[in-house]
Amino acid sequence: MNYLEINNVSKTYDTKKVLNDISIKVPQQSIYGLLGPNGAGKTTLIRILNQITMPDSGQVLLDGKPLSPNDIANIGYLPEERGLYKKMKVGEQAIYLAQLKGMDKKEADKRLRHWFMKFGIASWWDKKVEELSKGMQQKVQFIVTVIHEPKLLIFDEPFSGFDPINVNLLKQEILELRDKGATILFSTHNMASVEELCDNIMLINKGEKILEGSVKDIKQQYKNHSYDVVYKPFDGGEEIHQTVNSMNPNDVIREIIDKGELVSFNEILPSINDIFINLVSSSNKS
Repeated sequence: MNYLEINNVSKTYDTKKVLNDISIKVPQQSIYGLLGPNGAGKTTLIRILNQITMPDSGQVLLDGKPLSPNDIANIGYLPEERGLYKKMKVGEQAIYLAQLKGMDKKEADKRLRHWFMKFGIASWWDKKVEELSKGMQQKVQFIVTVIHEPKLLIFDEPFSGFDPINVNLLKQEILELRDKGATILFSTHNMASVEELCDNIMLINKGEKILEGSVKDIKQQYKNHSYDVVYKPFDGGEEIHQTVNSMNPNDVIREIIDKGELVSFNEILPSINDIFINLVSSSNKS
């Protein structure tokens, strides 16, 4: 079942078409990567989902129904440009923002303190936001985004500004949120994170969809039939490591076993980063 469907959505600003007939289907309880270079149209699509702007044509369905203002309570949005009130105390502000999402103050306080303990930031509760580092502020904003347990989460560059330890912490939390039932739209330029987290992806460029599918299927689709082979020659020499291209892996194996003992044989699949660069470059030339 698809929790989010975007059907033939287009948007024009002045004379520039920033989205051209975009359609995607995001399965329930999955992580969907929204990819593209700067200016591709990702931000406009996210603004439409948050009802900050409206499409010129097309339709957005959430849980099978047209997106409406009432759905805001079911959406959590972590923008790339973070924004917290610098002079407010962290805990006070977090409760205020949770209440804006419709939460009862007592329940918000309870859940927030649990998350602050989980992230190891309980001691920040009574500090002013301006006293925190950028990374600390981002932790607070992440918590505020998920605190009301929305069914749809939209993360725009969620790992920006985090060190590797905290990036790993957030990755685990995102996977846990999915496993607990959330559907997640994930926009990033970090292709390694895409391969690690996303079930499906869409790549857009200049407002056009140029690629869509599961990460696994896309890597298979763009493979170049290369294999990483290691074998030990019969003459007793050192192991030989080489890359072989062939449409038929059996031919590669037969050739190697005539030369020596096969140690390892692995297909080389392109990275999402390589596919991204190649497709965007080709799209820009057309």
